[in-house]
Amino acid sequence: MTDSVVELQTVERHVLQIKMQDRVSKNTFSEALTRGLIETFAEVGARSDCKVVILTGYDNYFASGGTQEALLSLSAGHGAFTDRDLYSLALRCPVPVISAMQGHGIGGGFVLGLFSDIVILSRESIYTANFMRYGFTPGMGATCVLPQKLGFGLATEMMLSANNYRGEELQQRGISFPVLPRDQVMIRALELAQVLAEKPRLSLVTLKEHLNASLRDALPGMVEKEVAMHAITFPQPEVKARIEELFRH
Repeated sequence: MTDSVVELQTVERHVLQIKMQDRVSKNTFSEALTRGLIETFAEVGARSDCKVVILTGYDNYFASGGTQEALLSLSAGHGAFTDRDLYSLALRCPVPVISAMQGHGIGGGFVLGLFSDIVILSRESIYTANFMRYGFTPGMGATCVLPQKLGFGLATEMMLSANNYRGEELQQRGISFPVLPRDQVMIRALELAQVLAEKPRLSLVTLKEHLNASLRDALPGMVEKEVAMHAITFPQPEVKARIEELFRH
């Protein structure tokens, strides 16, 4: 898959890396990136030689959320984000996933990374749950995973305000993830992956299943409520106008 917008490669013994690199869309959830991630995670889950996965982006981008076309389609009442389960790929992967978020994590792209088992942020990058900037309520399981991973107070602020936060600021706010200079994020991810890869695969799979039980159990109900909120908030004419305006900049 070396020519794909999603590249899968072995970086250490028992360690696979999934690299998102849709440079045309800047790692928004284009059809190519979405399909590539779903297919690649399916391949990883079927590989008995894999004990750990590192998920990362390219240059200054980790993942940038929905495309303008997808958001306008949702605002017109066509489909739902649940039509393709992109957001919980890392959660459903049987082996531990490390999100090496070396670049910006925007909206659903930030949420995608938070569903990993271990998250590493960069000091310089922007992280945001920016759904409300467009006028619609959060989706992609954000209302479930953000409070669990960031704490209720910070998660609520991020979702209501839709503000941008540098990794350095989130570190000052007390998040529990490592926050490092961008050029050190992958180094730390590889170090952690090597430590995990020393363990028996069955033990890693079993422990991951146990540690994620509460998140996995809560997610379907929260996603159902997010879809219901979208049915209320997406059809507003203001939302379509905001999407068109913000994507012009």
